[in-house]
Amino acid sequence: MPRIKNDSGDSTQAKADKARPRRAAVSIRLPEGWPTAGTIARIVIVTAILLFVAGYAERFITSLRNLFFLVILSVFFAYLLDPLVKLIRRPFKARGAEHWMPRSLAIVIAYMIVFTVLGIAISIIAPRVVEQAKEFAANVPSYATSARENLTKLNQRYDNLRIPEDVQGEINKKLSDYGSEIGAFLTGVIGGILLSSVTYLPWLVLVPVIAFFLLKDVNLIRLSVLRLFPAGRLRIRAESVLQDVNSTLAAYTRAQMVSCLVIGMICTIGFYALGLKYALLLGIMACIFEFVPLLGPATVAVVVVTTAALGDDPWKALYAAIFLGVLRVVQDYLLYPRIVRGGIHLHPLVIVLSVLAGEQIAGIPGVFISIPVVAVGIVIYRHVVDHRGERHLITSLLHDTEEKPTETA
Repeated sequence: MPRIKNDSGDSTQAKADKARPRRAAVSIRLPEGWPTAGTIARIVIVTAILLFVAGYAERFITSLRNLFFLVILSVFFAYLLDPLVKLIRRPFKARGAEHWMPRSLAIVIAYMIVFTVLGIAISIIAPRVVEQAKEFAANVPSYATSARENLTKLNQRYDNLRIPEDVQGEINKKLSDYGSEIGAFLTGVIGGILLSSVTYLPWLVLVPVIAFFLLKDVNLIRLSVLRLFPAGRLRIRAESVLQDVNSTLAAYTRAQMVSCLVIGMICTIGFYALGLKYALLLGIMACIFEFVPLLGPATVAVVVVTTAALGDDPWKALYAAIFLGVLRVVQDYLLYPRIVRGGIHLHPLVIVLSVLAGEQIAGIPGVFISIPVVAVGIVIYRHVVDHRGERHLITSLLHDTEEKPTETA
């Protein structure tokens, strides 16, 4: 269809286009207070940098895990010796003659006393422990024979009970699998202990040396930390935090050491009373493993019950399990709270979660230090909240304490 042109030569369509009003350009405006694109980009960049730094810091801390564990063991050893050092210096302080017994000399005397007692104890106990360890290693093949004999007796009972052969085979397979898993577990535990003892052998020298300097320069370290804070209210709060952290770690170390000795003696006497083989060896193992929360006592229970079950009288395994179960209840709910006495009071659920998290993060060292780390963190958190004048609900949930309602008249 031909276009109709007017006198000016423009087509009717073009004229209509010119006459139509043009729409204004649409601009999208964000609501007031929303971040701009530049702000969002900066947040993304900063987050990426923080994640990179956090990953690098995690690798760095993981690489120094053994060093941190060494320092923490040295701190615990220093806490164990500190009461003895104070006891040695106390008579000289009472007479105003501290210069005759400086702290360095008192530390040396404390070291001499501790290592002399340990040497005498080891010289008395070691021959018997070595003898039982050799006997245990020699009887490992007989344990396998005993397990096969018990399996044969079990098959005879199946025949007497007229249990179908396919059911017998399935039960035997399950028992064999459980036996293999227990044997692998025991082998791994014993092998890990031997390997760790060889790997950490130099620490027998490094831990006392580091602990000596910690004990000697404890006041200097304390003053150096306090000088990091400005004089005034903040420094006073920092000093209060250091005092609470010191009392918390001292209570934990004292409680763990006393618990180890008590559990070791009770287990040794109980194992001898039950007629278990290697009672002294197992009692010393219970004493050492008590220092590792949760996993230590559980490992000892598995080793003791398995050893008793593979012995001449399998009923001793049941008696040992009952004995260890009762001892665990008495230790956790009666003895340990009285030993700590105002030190660490954590809820049992917090203890379990702390130990599991420590094992996932740092293995056995993490299990070892998880509870004191959580306890110190709670102390610091409580002081931070108190310093800001706020209520702290988390500490009341984490602690194993209940606030008594106040009575109104």
